[in-house]
Amino acid sequence: MKAHNKWLTAPLAAGLSAALLSGCGTETGGDAGGQGNAVRVGMSDEVLATDPAAGYDPGSWLLFNNVFQSLLAFPKGGTEPEPEAAQKCGFEGGSKVYSCTLRDGLKFSNGNPLTSKDVKFSFERALKIDAPSGPGPLLSTIDSIETPDEKTVVFTLKVPDATFPSKIASGAGSIVDHREYQADALRTDGKAVGSGPYKLDSISDAEAVFSVNGSYKGTAKTQNKGVTLKLFGGDRKGLSEALTNGDIDVAYRGLAAGDIAALETSATSAHQGVEVVEGSSAEVQHLVFNLKDPVVGKLGVRKAIAYLVDRDALVEDVYKSTATPLYSIVPAGIAGHNTAFFDAYGGRPDPAKAKAALRSAGVKDKVKLTLWSTPSRYGPATDQEFEAIAKQLNDSGLFDADVKSVEIEQYEKDVEAGKYGVYVKGWVPDYPDPDNFTGPFFGEGNVLGNNFENKRITGTLIPKTAAAAERATTEADFAELQDLVAEHVPVLPLWQGKQYAVAKETVTGLEWTLDSSTVFRFWELKKA
Repeated sequence: MKAHNKWLTAPLAAGLSAALLSGCGTETGGDAGGQGNAVRVGMSDEVLATDPAAGYDPGSWLLFNNVFQSLLAFPKGGTEPEPEAAQKCGFEGGSKVYSCTLRDGLKFSNGNPLTSKDVKFSFERALKIDAPSGPGPLLSTIDSIETPDEKTVVFTLKVPDATFPSKIASGAGSIVDHREYQADALRTDGKAVGSGPYKLDSISDAEAVFSVNGSYKGTAKTQNKGVTLKLFGGDRKGLSEALTNGDIDVAYRGLAAGDIAALETSATSAHQGVEVVEGSSAEVQHLVFNLKDPVVGKLGVRKAIAYLVDRDALVEDVYKSTATPLYSIVPAGIAGHNTAFFDAYGGRPDPAKAKAALRSAGVKDKVKLTLWSTPSRYGPATDQEFEAIAKQLNDSGLFDADVKSVEIEQYEKDVEAGKYGVYVKGWVPDYPDPDNFTGPFFGEGNVLGNNFENKRITGTLIPKTAAAAERATTEADFAELQDLVAEHVPVLPLWQGKQYAVAKETVTGLEWTLDSSTVFRFWELKKA
């Protein structure tokens, strides 16, 4: 699996996230005006792509999941995908053949009918173009696609993949009009033609304007007349000021942890008519170790670090409790989560055990170490966090650690070249299944780029869990996988983010957009 751009920021307190499609029964989009008033939403992320074959960043997926339909979608607060553009979907005799029947009367926003031809075209196009920052990794198990008639799509997979429904319920499953998109080239005019609840009217570096798609047929029921998405391009202060000044109704993805904490405790927030809404999140951040590095390539050094890092201090002092400590690669709220690192290394720093781990590796001197950070991708608090980790290590008397920070372009090149021994990676899932926190991280071409290999994980546990149609049966295997990671320490889980949105009290519906899914549902927002 190739690396991609779903690596994300500081906690979703410092980068606010959301949820997926509603599962509230079949509703049409109604008239083009929708219901309620238009809503102004601000975020600090950019929208890097309007073509679903090109984008894999949060801003782009926000657009995709409101403008395009997928065959399936996740219900509010749910982790099992349900039909959206499809009327029904299911595996046939195992988990290698998956078929879907489309709803009647599906149309794109331009009036063209949506048929099985468009579904086949959309998936094959994304795979053929194979854009570096596209959804190809999620679709890589597709072997062939057949369309027996206009309403039926049959996917044959290369290997059993029970997570396939979840993958195509994400932005990777966006369906495009085959008349509007080239089969072998990305769209470059900044336009988007889909069949989702909204139409993209215009987009610039400053804002994207969406109106309700009156042709939409699916599960979502729009609660507003449209959405204007203000883009602040990393300007968190500008985002906060826009909310305070009344230029936006909702601040989403971008307020710093300190701003959130201040708003939660401020007596003036209620007076100003501002509400902080908290939700669950599956965003995680890890300390990653390059196993070919001469220092952290030694297991005893990695274990010593695991014994010394104080997660509670990090989330309290740096992230102002807008995140929670994470003790495994699968976060809380996702099926199969355990606390493997807590069980192995405890929840408080233990210098004595750290020293013993170093001595067992033949290390007798202070360990000189550099922690590599990139705040331009993971937020300004990342440097502060890494300085805090370096201090924790140095306070033990066992390490001489420092921090270096570089811009994201150079950072990604250096990680790929294996130049860093210890570095940061954050992850926002594509779909709420433990497979998405394990499969992309291990084996050839994984997104970590840290040279970790374990045949038990890649040869047995990942294929076995991916093939299990009954996901509840995978719990023991995922537990073993997490325990193996804690044993070998190729990564050190640090924290799991919480989700926050800050809105004027005239806006409702945000509670339905903040769960462990990763797409913001415009249609749930209602403004009085």
